[in-house]
Amino acid sequence: MVYIIRNNQQYGPYDEQTLLSYVNSGQILLCDITKDANTSEIGTARSSLKKAGLHTNVSHKGGLVTQLRNIGSELIIPKASFISKQWLSDKRLLMLALVGLFPSVLMFMPIGGFMLFYMIALYFSAIWGLFFFYFFKTSQVSIKTTVIVFFATQIFVFLLWDILGAPTFNPFYYLTKASFPINIFGWVLGVGLTEEFVKLLPLLIIYRIAKEPLVPQTMVFYGLMSGIAFGVFEGVQYQMTVNAQMEYSASFFMNIARLTSLPFLHAIWCGIAGYFIAFAHLYPKYRISLYFLALIIPAILHGLYDSCCNSLPGMIIALPIMVGGVILLMTYLKQGVNYQSKLRN
Repeated sequence: MVYIIRNNQQYGPYDEQTLLSYVNSGQILLCDITKDANTSEIGTARSSLKKAGLHTNVSHKGGLVTQLRNIGSELIIPKASFISKQWLSDKRLLMLALVGLFPSVLMFMPIGGFMLFYMIALYFSAIWGLFFFYFFKTSQVSIKTTVIVFFATQIFVFLLWDILGAPTFNPFYYLTKASFPINIFGWVLGVGLTEEFVKLLPLLIIYRIAKEPLVPQTMVFYGLMSGIAFGVFEGVQYQMTVNAQMEYSASFFMNIARLTSLPFLHAIWCGIAGYFIAFAHLYPKYRISLYFLALIIPAILHGLYDSCCNSLPGMIIALPIMVGGVILLMTYLKQGVNYQSKLRN
């Protein structure tokens, strides 16, 4: 005699012949869990029947045509569900469809050049955005604000970089051409400081117009989105200029990197900025130092990474800098309560 256990419910007990008849009729599955009524030994219906020397013969309910007729056309082609638009209620599947089919849609669109690169960049941005939204969203996170941050960052970059030529106004930029270790100052105070400042501008605007105090994790999320926006916009420019001059395999790899890992780094650095900006507004007595940290820490990580990427030995150092930035942001988020306790005094 054995019990059948399915979905944490126990049925029976049944003798082996009864168990066989239920299996043959399809009411009990061979993979259903069994428990011996005498020894409490756990097994399956298959092992219990095999132990009893019994062989199963699950009967078919008619042939192919009969079975399809019994299943019914509505289950195969659910016209009523299509017409009533029930499928619109499954937002997850719709989101997956948008992400999965977007590149295929682009194949049918008569676009090229900058617009094609930019549309692909938007595609990867959407994937990153969904990823960050899943892990970092709070009740304060707004889809509307997220979209504004994403495009505002790119507008700032376009105006300050392509129209005004802002990098040329920073004298430290020219030190990037100097020899080591002087060039580190150029990468940190020139490239890092300027780019991180542009990325945090939308975060300052968000807090300026916020109708309630924004918690650090909310600002980290918006910082991540601003960083992604900067990274993909920069990536499009590199793909059309620097990457286009490379050998095919190198160009292919760098195009992928400019849409995935490198925007992720920009996001992490700006996420750190968002963290300190949040505290600067929550504890305005310390806002000078917190604004300084919001700018200088990402700038140092950014500049050190860029300076190391210019040589093969430096790439060995660049990897721990990349990982270190991620660990630093994770640690900041974990230590948020300690920061608040410290800054209340």
